[in-house]
Amino acid sequence: MKLSRSVRGAALAASIVLTVSAAAPAAFAAEVNSGGKAGQGTQQGQGNQQGQGNGKPGQGQPGNGKPDKPGKPDKPDKPGKPDKPGKPGKSDSEKLRDKVTLKGLLGHLDAFQAAADANNGNRAAGTPGYEASARYVESQLRKAGYQPFRQAFTYEQFVLNSDALEQVSPNPAAYTAGTDYLTMSYSGSGDVTAAVTAVDINLTGTRANSSGCEAADFAGFTPGNIALLQRGTCAFGDKVANAAAAGASGAIIFNQGNEVPGDDRTGLINGTLGSELSAIPAVGTTFALGETLAGTPGLTLRLSVDSAIKATETFNVIADTPKGDPTRQVVVGAHLDSVAEGPGINDNGSGSAAILETAIQLGKTGKFKLENQVRFAFWGAEEDGLVGSTHYVSQLDETGLQNTLANLNFDMVGSPNFVRFVYDGDGDAFGTAGPTGSAAIEEVFESYFASVGLASAPTEFSGRSDYQAFINNGIPAGGLFTGAEGIKTAEEAAIFGGTAGTAYDPCYHSVCDTRSNISNKAMDEMSDAAAHAVLTFAQTEADLRGGAGAARTAPAQPDYLGHEALR
Repeated sequence: MKLSRSVRGAALAASIVLTVSAAAPAAFAAEVNSGGKAGQGTQQGQGNQQGQGNGKPGQGQPGNGKPDKPGKPDKPDKPGKPDKPGKPGKSDSEKLRDKVTLKGLLGHLDAFQAAADANNGNRAAGTPGYEASARYVESQLRKAGYQPFRQAFTYEQFVLNSDALEQVSPNPAAYTAGTDYLTMSYSGSGDVTAAVTAVDINLTGTRANSSGCEAADFAGFTPGNIALLQRGTCAFGDKVANAAAAGASGAIIFNQGNEVPGDDRTGLINGTLGSELSAIPAVGTTFALGETLAGTPGLTLRLSVDSAIKATETFNVIADTPKGDPTRQVVVGAHLDSVAEGPGINDNGSGSAAILETAIQLGKTGKFKLENQVRFAFWGAEEDGLVGSTHYVSQLDETGLQNTLANLNFDMVGSPNFVRFVYDGDGDAFGTAGPTGSAAIEEVFESYFASVGLASAPTEFSGRSDYQAFINNGIPAGGLFTGAEGIKTAEEAAIFGGTAGTAYDPCYHSVCDTRSNISNKAMDEMSDAAAHAVLTFAQTEADLRGGAGAARTAPAQPDYLGHEALR
């Protein structure tokens, strides 16, 4: 990430000018730049005025004498005090942000931690920990005046029972899962010991390749061998399917070894083959190990995977504001599930807490005028491939898609070594823009941070979170993120603080993602930005999507499905 080009610094705070795309009229810019609609009766210059009262005796109107007694003569008027100027009115955004407190947010995180502690240490989809988390969210929403409901679905969950990768000859050695290799999600089962054949790999220059992407790459391949493949060009699922068709007994895919900003192309591949079990076992590994294996004469490996798929029932939790136009619905989402390895307090208790507290305060206050209905969605099974949000969008008919004004996504907003990342809606940082209207969403977040003197930086729409199903259907999307397993650069540390050379979240997808794995500063700042954006889009009359009948453009294919790489 080239921050010198893309970081939005605090220097913008002195003068915020919202540049709105052609799909968002100037009225929207005025609303955003003013911070939302101003409170009634608190406008500057509205001091006390003579004769303004409520008609009660002694309170703004002369009192009347009793009917059988003459009233007392009026006292001479005293010189009136000059009117004082009224206090400047707070915007609705400021009022809501005042109510979304760190204390409230941390209380929700405590509840999510308790749900994990009481249920085998996690809150994964389909588990008692997820059920406990959902019940907590539902109870909080009901207290705030909502009527939450569950959207149930069943999906085929990948289950890895065991795996192994060993070098049989020369120089026998055992490789370590999670360090040297990872089994690809939806790898088929198998236990094979065989010679290894490299397939159309490139270890020089930019290491560009199409290894295993075409049947012709396997010309001369010896059936029964293990195929050694290199990341590049096509999806991992295609490489493994082609290897199986050529008679391979297993597949090892090593990282490409090139430079891609914002992506690790040398370290351990955490990949997926799609949604169905492959015909042969498949694992991913590092560029360094792949290069070593390719250069080892007479190499024989043992590759073993024991896997299955399990039909898993789970659900999304959804709640709508009573106010606002349901034909212009703003879907505000965060996934509620964790991975099985830990309680998932940053990933994604933090995002769930941010939208839950925003929903609670928006509901309890009940005084904000909402032009558009807000739908708060707590997605299930995100960690298994964005399943809950994908199911939700798949159930929308054409009218439902047209009635969805925008999606705001909040996934990991409390990372301990954080950066204030904003999704790159206009594509100027990474070259891939979201659907029409996404640029306006990005600008709202950037302008908000600038207005309070905080820097922000763009992050790519890579397919790693629940915005993807909305983008796939041409719905404007945006949101916030504070970083996962990526490494903070020296330039980022100079701007945002924290430690360069260390992951944004060192406990990402691990047992230590607990209540202590949270930056209170990040939670406070990012939740304020979330509340501001939710209310801004709930109150806008702008048509972000380009007007009635506007085409929904198909996006480029993402590189990730949730946290797992597709290609």
